[in-house]
Amino acid sequence: MMQKPFAITLEVGSSLANHTGSWRVERPVYVDRMPPCNDGCPAGENIQGWLYHAEEGDYEAAWRLLAKDNPLPAVCGRVCYHPCETACNRAELDEAVGIHAVERFLGDRALEAGYETEPVLPPSGRRVLVVGSGPSGLSAAYHLARLGHDVTIHEAAPEAGGMMRYGIPKYRLPREVLDAEIGRIASLGVRIEVRRRVTDVLRAKDEGGFDAVFLALGAQLSRRAYLPAADSARILDAVSFLRSAEGADPPSLGRRVVVYGGGNTAMDSARTAKRLGASDAVIVYRRTRDRMPAHESELEEALAEGITMSWLSTIERVEDGSVVIEKMTLDDTGFPQPTGEYETLGADTVVLALGQETDLSAVAELDDVSVRDGGLEVGEDMMTGHPGVFAGGDMVPAERTVTVAIGHGKRAARSIDAFLRGERYTRPGRHELAGFDRLNTWYYADAPKTVQPELETARRASTFDEVVGGLDADNALFEARRCLSCGNCFECDNCFGVCPDNAVVKLGPGKRYAFDYDYCKGCGLCVAECPCGAIVMEPETI
Repeated sequence: MMQKPFAITLEVGSSLANHTGSWRVERPVYVDRMPPCNDGCPAGENIQGWLYHAEEGDYEAAWRLLAKDNPLPAVCGRVCYHPCETACNRAELDEAVGIHAVERFLGDRALEAGYETEPVLPPSGRRVLVVGSGPSGLSAAYHLARLGHDVTIHEAAPEAGGMMRYGIPKYRLPREVLDAEIGRIASLGVRIEVRRRVTDVLRAKDEGGFDAVFLALGAQLSRRAYLPAADSARILDAVSFLRSAEGADPPSLGRRVVVYGGGNTAMDSARTAKRLGASDAVIVYRRTRDRMPAHESELEEALAEGITMSWLSTIERVEDGSVVIEKMTLDDTGFPQPTGEYETLGADTVVLALGQETDLSAVAELDDVSVRDGGLEVGEDMMTGHPGVFAGGDMVPAERTVTVAIGHGKRAARSIDAFLRGERYTRPGRHELAGFDRLNTWYYADAPKTVQPELETARRASTFDEVVGGLDADNALFEARRCLSCGNCFECDNCFGVCPDNAVVKLGPGKRYAFDYDYCKGCGLCVAECPCGAIVMEPETI
């Protein structure tokens, strides 16, 4: 779970080791706690562990520890909404550590240096079919291949990547980055067969001679909504629009575009419309800004690029060259209610971004597979009700993000591996969380968060060049060193230096310390001075 060397406690001496004397009622003990960043990562990364290597400047070791959990760090460093930073204790001191920026740096550095990963187990002789090549499918394939299994991915689209390719615009995720990380997964022996749509999962499993299946089809169907519209009105769904924008012949939108919806897909659609030549792009959303599901950073970037917002509005009807919107008001429960007030907006094209759904037709014949909240119901092991058929990512009821999908793929791979070996995977226990109240923050100097460079606003409207830039080696080193090492000893020597009884024993670089209880009087000074909360006082036992 946490990859730093585990701190041990030694009782030095023999005859006096258990003789504590009358002066001590508590003894100090070294502990390891769960860092909040690790706890908040949907992909299950050992963030503190790889930051530890990065702050030493050993970027390859940092990447290799990161890649044990996540095969797409250069992608995640760009598109993850970094809940790890929301959880970061440093945010209560000054600003959260820029974890996603360091992760992106490590991912990009690995691509530049050509780092590769190898299988960790010999070939098992078992075959697994992965349906879908989005983040969940790629993650499952990667981990299964490293566990020694023969993996084939069937992808219906012309290219691999799922919604990372066909839903996230290039200005957020350059395709050369996505292609390079997919290529590294393929180099493990994973076969990716494109234009291979699976319509019947059991038939595909049996015909291919597979021992298990992981379903990761994603949510690529736009949610429908009935809108009265003139015959000549031009209405597109956001998923089809973003997919077509990826191709060589993007759609012609006209000068004025209205996007209906309030999620991240709505932001991407409006920003893409601008880049395709629209002079006016308006997002119509029926609630207020504080209730918008889009991530705050996406909204801020959209506003900076000249996207305008029509809050508390809903489209009443679409006419030729315009839309009629009705103004809304929120009731006491926060639900929008109509006001009877109308307004007309110019619109050559309307893009519907009202959410996505999953195509479940491939499992329609499986009577033992249950559907809940529009997705497949799975157990803790990610297996559906049909033995040997697993599912994850947007196909199951959960938050729909790239990082959540990657975490599902890893969990499913471990469960599939156990299933193929006739076992059942059990998730390991978790350490106690290291809260901010455990830290002694006087130890840490003020260090403002490193700001990533951004493409000038004036250039964004005419190009799909990446908007947010990455860190260089010096900035990445600085940012990694802002980590507080919450809950885990990083050998700062404070306990060694302040102990009045010389009871702290240094065990050598990377091995931390131990207490010599023959000398320790239980004063607790080491606990008070430990900056990261890695020492506790426990009741003495005779």
